[in-house]
Amino acid sequence: MHGVTGPYGRAIFVETLGLPESSIQNATPLPDFGGGHPDPNLTYAHDLVKVVDEKKINFGAASDGDGDRNMIYGTGAFVTPSDSVAVIADWADCIPYFKNGIKGLARSMPTSGAIDLVAKQKGVDVFEVPTGWKFFGNLMDAGRLSICGEESFGTGSDHIREKDGVWAVVAWLNIIAAANKDKPGTGINDILLDHYKKYGRSFFSRYDYEEVESDHAKKVVDLLNEGIDSKSLIGKKFASSTGEFVISEAFNFSYTDPIDGSVSKNQGQVIRFSDGSRVVFRLSGTGSQGATIRLYVERYTKDESQYKLETAKGIAGLIEVALIVSKLEEFTGRKEPTVITVRFPLITSSSFVVDDDSYSK
Repeated sequence: MHGVTGPYGRAIFVETLGLPESSIQNATPLPDFGGGHPDPNLTYAHDLVKVVDEKKINFGAASDGDGDRNMIYGTGAFVTPSDSVAVIADWADCIPYFKNGIKGLARSMPTSGAIDLVAKQKGVDVFEVPTGWKFFGNLMDAGRLSICGEESFGTGSDHIREKDGVWAVVAWLNIIAAANKDKPGTGINDILLDHYKKYGRSFFSRYDYEEVESDHAKKVVDLLNEGIDSKSLIGKKFASSTGEFVISEAFNFSYTDPIDGSVSKNQGQVIRFSDGSRVVFRLSGTGSQGATIRLYVERYTKDESQYKLETAKGIAGLIEVALIVSKLEEFTGRKEPTVITVRFPLITSSSFVVDDDSYSK
């Protein structure tokens, strides 16, 4: 997104793979990121989404300002970060770096449990850690972790002790190449649908409410903590447009590092429902610019009739319940979040596009 990966994109896709210059966008690093926001999501990478959809390009990707995050997008096919790391883990055997197998998998706590299912099938350990890449780093240093990711578009492996947006993009190209060997013409949606048929689908999205008045944000957190501490939330039933949800568990997430024994407490309020769905609330920043409330929503299904459903429809009822439980709209006065990770709005990105013909080059 006019960030540091532009020259790498040109070197890899144009100079090495022989794709045309038009296969890269916003590839010149600029101090102000060209006036855009350097986050690779559907909101700020709208240029990429528009070009891919208008030209029916099979594969597109965006990387952020410092190159550690990524977004994968094809015609009508947005890959959530949670699905992306799970798919990479499932297809690890087609990525040369993992020719000797994988050691373990991990995700940040707010990230969906899609990768957990892959770990179970492959018979390797899976770790659920707090938000923050350092927790992955400890596992890597100890030789316990090969592939990891977070819902905020960060994906990585133990080739370096950090997330790596360019690596994730190339990993996906390996996957698409391997899938096309077996079945020519396979695109991103085909890969996702096959993954869902194998493991089930985790509908997932994140709602960010930015610059909320600190006192108002505190009311949301205090209400949730009161319900958790008193256990008064357990067993409560909530009606929604998609059915009833019953709370089965509510807690503050804490983590004991298996490597150094350190304990991280109060990493987010988690509410689980009897159908396996969950919502997570995390508060960050309470300074003069206000606070940010992040709401993470996940609903798992093995109903194949829902695998092609739009994410927004798949989680609509659960979001309604999350807003009721937290009284977020009442306390903050916000009727809409600042950013939704599954919506299609506007702005800019540093990106790469690959069409069907490019696979044979």
